[in-house]
Amino acid sequence: MITFAALGGIAAVALGMVLSPGPNMIYLVSRSITQGRRAGLISLGGVAAGFLIYVTAATAGLTAVFTIVPAVYTVIKLAGAAYLLWLAWQAVRPGGASPFAPRELPVDPPRRLFTMGLMTNLLNPKIAIVYVSILPQFIDTGRGHVALQSLLLGLTQTAVALTVNCLWVLGAGSVAAFLARRPLWQRVQRYAMGTVLGGLALHIGLDRSRAVVASP
Repeated sequence: MITFAALGGIAAVALGMVLSPGPNMIYLVSRSITQGRRAGLISLGGVAAGFLIYVTAATAGLTAVFTIVPAVYTVIKLAGAAYLLWLAWQAVRPGGASPFAPRELPVDPPRRLFTMGLMTNLLNPKIAIVYVSILPQFIDTGRGHVALQSLLLGLTQTAVALTVNCLWVLGAGSVAAFLARRPLWQRVQRYAMGTVLGGLALHIGLDRSRAVVASP
């Protein structure tokens, strides 16, 4: 069965990813600041549904195609690494914006908020890379029940991501006000996030492991 080391490893990866700026954080924070916490939580519900779709796909063994066609796996990893490097540059470049900077967004009804949260997560390259490239590395085929391992790892990642994203939603307004009054802290936040993103990009780009098939 799955080890505590594997659970701890994927939890640490999930924490590092959710603390770095990306589509999910930017959308949830911007929506919460513009339309309030309720709108942010509804959007988070859509993000949660997206995570469950990823977990289901991983458990069903859809990563098999990346073992059959290794070049596809390599292209996705490199594309994901390039995307993370781009996000890192956006965070640290001169004049770069913080995800907590106010943005003009239209007031949307609950159904659209949920749908936008879902689509933002499903189209988020950071999350795709977690399930295609990183999560399989914590699966030990010698311990059996590979699909169950994939399910538990995916649920662990989802729990960490949703917990932190919920905190972003609830505290977005306070954090935005704090950073607006303290430009130095805003720069520190941007550079810290850029460093994390750059490190993740290098790890993914330099990794030479192959995809693991999560079959039942």
